[in-house]
Amino acid sequence: MVNSKRWLRHALMPPWCWRVSFPKAVLAEIENAVQLSELQHRGELRFAVENTLAPGKVWRGMSARQRAIEVFSHLRVWDTEENSGVLIYLLLADREVHIVADRGIIKLVSQAEWDAIAEAMQKQFKQGDFLHGSMQGIERITQLLAAYFPPGTRNLNELANKPVIVS
Repeated sequence: MVNSKRWLRHALMPPWCWRVSFPKAVLAEIENAVQLSELQHRGELRFAVENTLAPGKVWRGMSARQRAIEVFSHLRVWDTEENSGVLIYLLLADREVHIVADRGIIKLVSQAEWDAIAEAMQKQFKQGDFLHGSMQGIERITQLLAAYFPPGTRNLNELANKPVIVS
């Protein structure tokens, strides 16, 4: 069944709304935080923001979680030597954050731990604090990855650190 309120929210949200929450300065801070994070572990982080889903996807009932998995694949976050990629995905129209981890990490860190980080980020975002919420999320993910994937002698940067605005 189609959620008409959700469909309208996606259909009517201006395409520039993400710029209000994530101006250039915030995106630069996130990129820097990802770069610093990856010095502390062998994991790879990607941060993606999507304003809205296409109305057809909303009409067919695609959830933010399903879209996060799709973006994880599209950005090739799974394509790391140690299967240690993590995607932080934010769908602004739904005000939802989802964290998708690759199979090398999901064996070690439960989905409940990822969900707790996502919920803490969402709480900050609902208060309009996108920078602080992003930094907190990246820091908590860094701690988990450092515990399970400590830096080695060979710590390649396999994925771009720059946040992605999905369009």
